[in-house]
Amino acid sequence: MTELGESTSISLDTVVDYLDQLLETSTTPDFPNAINGLQLANSGTVRKVAAAVDFSARTVAAAAQENADLLIVHHGMFWLGTEPLVGTRYERIRMLIDRDIAVYSSHLPLDRHPLLGNNALLARTLELEPSDGFARFKDIFIGVMGTSDIRTSTLIERARSFSRMHGGETIAPGVQPDRVTRRWAICTGNGASADTLREAIENNVDTLIVGEGPHWTAVDAAEKNIVIIYMGHYATETLGVYAIAAELERKFHIDAVNLSAPTGL
Repeated sequence: MTELGESTSISLDTVVDYLDQLLETSTTPDFPNAINGLQLANSGTVRKVAAAVDFSARTVAAAAQENADLLIVHHGMFWLGTEPLVGTRYERIRMLIDRDIAVYSSHLPLDRHPLLGNNALLARTLELEPSDGFARFKDIFIGVMGTSDIRTSTLIERARSFSRMHGGETIAPGVQPDRVTRRWAICTGNGASADTLREAIENNVDTLIVGEGPHWTAVDAAEKNIVIIYMGHYATETLGVYAIAAELERKFHIDAVNLSAPTGL
């Protein structure tokens, strides 16, 4: 956070324009309900930004308690599609408007960013050096991959330490004590799938690091001599939004706060 007395204000349009360019928001393909970019405006000024993985009643209330003007999330307001604005959905919107809080969401643009993205930052956290893209989606790569010479058990311990810091738990089935990871790939969030396993095989990946995946991926991976390290969907996607908040603090000298609302998944 900025030093007391140093925090300033900036126009919402300036912040949004900067994020849209930084994250290549308009040119990055995504799922229809992601709706990347500004999802809800405020009266036009930002003095404090709050960052959270999910748009939820918890994070909206926390942003209001922190007196934030802008809430940045990875999973946005419209993730479940069109829904009536009743009950808790109405209450969330009402609180945002009453407290003059804007919402900016970034899904795949944030996953794939080479410096501030979830995948690049998770690789750095695990002390891995990416050399290529991984997890193709249309004409982009969401994740990263590279080579290493590290005991898989050591990699798992690094992953486990990180997950626990963010309210999650790392699971890595069937790892032999002396196993060494030579080629790894990372796809945060819901990263274990038929597509990523197929891509891992094509690229001789022996260790796949993800947030989560269906039960069958653990069975299928073991039969293909691939270890999957499941670090938790939430934990693996904290890095990007927190990095964006820090970048806005650095760029515009506005205050920033990270909101923790782990799901346990």
